[in-house]
Amino acid sequence: MPTYLCLQRSLPSSEAGGEQPSPARMQEMYARFAAWQDTFGDRIVDMGGRLGSGRLVHAQDAKDGPFVEVKELVGGYMIVQADDLDGAVEVASACPGLVRPGSGVEVVEIHRPG
Repeated sequence: MPTYLCLQRSLPSSEAGGEQPSPARMQEMYARFAAWQDTFGDRIVDMGGRLGSGRLVHAQDAKDGPFVEVKELVGGYMIVQADDLDGAVEVASACPGLVRPGSGVEVVEIHRPG
């Protein structure tokens, strides 16, 4: 079965909502997330996570900068299995909190050699 990389991406700041959810709203979100995991758990290969510090590895010294870091573009990732791209999009788009104002998810198939 094909595997897909789901990248949580930041959208332009004008679309982002800045309010923190209340404790009651957080509990509701956790419950929805647990239900999503129960529904799609057999198709989730790697729940992934948020990205931390990193370093760009390159063949020659960088002459210009500063450079955009991946963590500024990608908030996190997960890997899912699905019969096709539409199935992977179904899993990713159903994940509570993944697709919201200020954030979206890019779903791409992973091609493995052999």
